[in-house]
Amino acid sequence: MPGLARVAVIFNPDFSLQSKLFVPVVKASAPASAVEVVVTPVRAMSDYEPAIANFSRQPNSGLIFFSDQFAYTHRRLILDLVARYRVPAIYGSEAFARDGGLIYYGFDEEVQFRQAAIYADRILRGAKPGDLPIQQPTKFPLIVNLTAARTLGIEMPTGLLLRADEVIE
Repeated sequence: MPGLARVAVIFNPDFSLQSKLFVPVVKASAPASAVEVVVTPVRAMSDYEPAIANFSRQPNSGLIFFSDQFAYTHRRLILDLVARYRVPAIYGSEAFARDGGLIYYGFDEEVQFRQAAIYADRILRGAKPGDLPIQQPTKFPLIVNLTAARTLGIEMPTGLLLRADEVIE
């Protein structure tokens, strides 16, 4: 987003164990874009509105929501608050973009679950878990919701739309 100056990384540390890995990466990449990162843990539904409302008062701000079961369960509330306070956000779960969120970028969950089933099968057939190779995701889908972009008054760059795996209109 042109002019983006600060971004809040919002997650529930009790449910988003991967945040311990993701937050340092976001912080490390921020200086290259001259973006301030504000780590914003939430532990209850009631924490979302003040976190989003306070951040929305600062111009040139955006939000990042990591994928976790707590956020996924409360995605309707999150999407409603983000729309009400008119803050652009990117989400780590595909359902957010499909339900009205601006952008989803993350790993292909279906492929990861399929791979987990293959690993479980190998273990049940006698393979030792410690002998199985660690596999990283290889596909990172990008979904852009143009309806959400229009609502926020954001003109999506053509290059981003061309790179998107899916554009929701």
